[in-house]
Amino acid sequence: MKNNTSIRWTLITLLAVAGLYLVIDHGQHLAPYLPFTFLLGCLAMHLFMHGSHHRGHNSHNDSGGDSKQ
Repeated sequence: MKNNTSIRWTLITLLAVAGLYLVIDHGQHLAPYLPFTFLLGCLAMHLFMHGSHHRGHNSHNDSGGDSKQ
């Protein structure tokens, strides 16, 4: 278990260093795309957060008519 945990933290550290390198050295290339990343984040939140709206609310659709019976 310890070996798996150390590999995981090593991978996270390497990905963080690579991301930091990309932002620092190539930030001027990424700056024009910042508004699109905001819109992409809004789209992702819309898709992933609307999944739980209609769970467990199907009891009123089963009657097919007036609820006063």
